[in-house]
Amino acid sequence: MQAFWLALQFLTRIPVPDTGPAAPRRLGQSALYYPAVGLLVGLLLALLAAALAGGPHLVGAALVLAAWVLVTGGLHLDGLADCADAWVGGYGDRERSLRIMKDPSSGPIAVCVLLLLLLLKFAAIEAMLAEQRYAPLLLAPVLGRAAILLLMCSSAYVNPHGLAAKLLEQFPADAARWPIAASAVLGWAVLGWPPLLAAGLVLVWLRRSAIARLGGCTGDVYGAAVELVETAVITAAAFR
Repeated sequence: MQAFWLALQFLTRIPVPDTGPAAPRRLGQSALYYPAVGLLVGLLLALLAAALAGGPHLVGAALVLAAWVLVTGGLHLDGLADCADAWVGGYGDRERSLRIMKDPSSGPIAVCVLLLLLLLKFAAIEAMLAEQRYAPLLLAPVLGRAAILLLMCSSAYVNPHGLAAKLLEQFPADAARWPIAASAVLGWAVLGWPPLLAAGLVLVWLRRSAIARLGGCTGDVYGAAVELVETAVITAAAFR
């Protein structure tokens, strides 16, 4: 269970038991539980949405979105903001882009991208509440965190001093195929192909863009993948 607790501790602000120092092998295995952590986050969001469905939909959507941000501590939003600044301010220069991504401050481009993404999420959540459909809220966090595994398996990690560097040294890439496949099959079975297709297209674009600009991925790219895939899933699902 230590690997799961490590994943939950890293990806959320949910209190976890103290399991002591983590062995490198357990740290690598913790990534396999990212989709499971996403399922827990999605379950909390779906239950909250169901509880608020009888009230004003706009207020309910705002509360669900606030809970979504709070439970993750804004971790992935920070990655998206860093990528937005680097993509625009880096001018295609790899070293300049990496320097911008390390800067803790956010520029106007990052603010605009975050506002647009949160607006899309808010509108999609409001549509879910109006129609009392909660499956997209349940599964979007699962697919978002499965996207991290897919990038880990398919792209080089270009920041040797990043948070994921030690994890990737012991990352079991072969075993990661199973939670990735299970997440995709579950998403397709419950939501149908449009949300899965939207998520896939966004992830392909992000991966190609990261490789072109950085030569691979960083932790910020992983965070951006979570946010963009989640938003693609619930936005596409809102049109069904």
